[in-house]
Amino acid sequence: MITIEFPDKTIREFPSGSNSIDIAKNISEGLARNVLGAKINGVITDASQALIDESKIKLELLTWENDEGKSIMWHSSAHLMAEAIESFYPKVKFAIGPPIENGFYYDMEFPENSNFSSDDFPKIEKKIIELAREKNIYEISYVSKKEAIKYFKEKNNEYKLELIDNLNDGEITFYKQGGFIDLCKGPHIPNTNFIKSVKLLNVAGAYWKGNENNKQLTRIYGITFPKKKYLDEYLIKLEEAKQRDHRKIGKNMSLFTFSKKVGQGLPLWLPKGAYLRDQLVEFMKQAQLKFGYQPVITPHIGSKELYICSGHYEKYGEDSFQPIKTPDENEEFFLKPMNCPHHCEIYKSQPRSYKDLPIRFAEFGTVYRYEKSGELHGLTRVRGFTQDDAHIFATPNQVQDEFESVIDLVLYVLKAMGFNDYIVQISLRDPENQEKYIGSDENWNLAEQAIINSAKNKNLNTVIEYGEAAFYGPKLDFMIKDAIGRKWQLGTIQVDYNLPERFQLEYKGSDDKMHRPVMIHRAPFGSLERFIALLIEHTGGEFPLWLTPQQIIILPISQKYNEYSCKLLNSLKNYDIRGHVDDRNETTGKKIRDAELKKIPYMVVVGEQEVEEKLLSIREHGGKNLGKLTQEKLVKLIKENIAKELK
Repeated sequence: MITIEFPDKTIREFPSGSNSIDIAKNISEGLARNVLGAKINGVITDASQALIDESKIKLELLTWENDEGKSIMWHSSAHLMAEAIESFYPKVKFAIGPPIENGFYYDMEFPENSNFSSDDFPKIEKKIIELAREKNIYEISYVSKKEAIKYFKEKNNEYKLELIDNLNDGEITFYKQGGFIDLCKGPHIPNTNFIKSVKLLNVAGAYWKGNENNKQLTRIYGITFPKKKYLDEYLIKLEEAKQRDHRKIGKNMSLFTFSKKVGQGLPLWLPKGAYLRDQLVEFMKQAQLKFGYQPVITPHIGSKELYICSGHYEKYGEDSFQPIKTPDENEEFFLKPMNCPHHCEIYKSQPRSYKDLPIRFAEFGTVYRYEKSGELHGLTRVRGFTQDDAHIFATPNQVQDEFESVIDLVLYVLKAMGFNDYIVQISLRDPENQEKYIGSDENWNLAEQAIINSAKNKNLNTVIEYGEAAFYGPKLDFMIKDAIGRKWQLGTIQVDYNLPERFQLEYKGSDDKMHRPVMIHRAPFGSLERFIALLIEHTGGEFPLWLTPQQIIILPISQKYNEYSCKLLNSLKNYDIRGHVDDRNETTGKKIRDAELKKIPYMVVVGEQEVEEKLLSIREHGGKNLGKLTQEKLVKLIKENIAKELK
């Protein structure tokens, strides 16, 4: 017998050799019909894997309700899509086909003159469902490196051969479903019949291994579901996401633009967008002053030696722009990829005492990363972005309080922006791949424990993710769920014992000896660009009243009321109300439609009656008519609504 411990701490015994489906059947037939995979002692596996360990086994049965269950389903769907495509294009060469956050993709090389396009999606989708109904089992087989090479040489597939070249004998597995065999470590769903509905979403180009010097492959994105109603719901959300696309709304609202002449991934902020951005910066500056931060400013470039010292050159060298050469052959500079090395040098610029600590340096610092052109996407993935960055230098016994204070600041920001649905991710080292990180195990353990304790003290809803830490320290990441259920990673807080070590930062303690400070990195917004993109998509462009670039628009019904409208606007500006007069020679209906498109909260219609009565006809964005108000009542309405938002 084997002893199984379930997530609810229930312990039961089962015959040795049972698999997860057998165990699920013992609990309920309904559960067994929904098991997609299993987590055995923390390792995600096929549900068919036999359990033979004599010690206690921790088992979690994975279904569609688990993110890991969805990932297994989508990985299996990538294989099924490949089988369907191979039935139409027998000479296609498959590269990699992983699951992603929403669905999956597969990169492949089609034969010349195949002319594959999205027009082929319907026939591929139909074939996928036909294959799914065959209920073919996903069977794993262990093969030698020699056998694997022989198989893919016969298939003339150089991509799989390159992958096999990096694998060792004894760790190579194939998966087979129906007539399709693929190099894969799994896991997979029990059989194809779990896949009930499918939608192929997009076709794009992708370089092999993301290297622009390699061959460009065809990448096909898709998503599957265990019920058709889930697909229908997803397609509705997808359509809503298109309507909320920050690139579309940003253009309609004249917030930002891009220019090929300026360069890919380098946003240009238009006046209204710059105002929105400045409002966010001012909001954060005021919040930071209350929390005891001191502003600093650092240059946009730094010497190569600075980033070698910090470790960024080693870890981010490939993602940096090419070095900047000067007439001095011994001199090299880089566009700044991070602000923290500069802040370390500010700390080091004068002697520090334990009485000075904690020291909190804050900067809205613009940094630069060379993202590949195919990965750029609006404001969410750019090559130049501004972080609301700060670095706290503290004594070891101050770390806990400082970390919790930063949590308070992040929660304040999220509330003010209307982000009420979030989980907090504790991002720790990957225990299986520690060469990715710098610093001693002792320091890492101290940093990780400080984060875990702080999250517990603040009663945060947390999940732990291994392998998601920064190379110099663990993190607390705030994962925001937007208005249509998508997850975004925004604010982050990191504990770092390593950069102070590398920069040899010191302070004199109460014992008159020199000690090493601990560094806390934090950025509640993350980057302004990404934060604004999320804010646009979350609100659909209907920003909080205190933040929106234009709170009102005055619409004179004819040009003879333009002068009166301008005087009215100037009067409202005295109350810090932002807006403009639409004095175009257009119909009032056209002006209202344009104002709706720009999502301006209040429209003030001015005609003969309004001028005579000294009243304002107020229309709210969305079509609600507020009737006629005095200027004083309009001002009061706006001020009260702003106060509610910032309460």
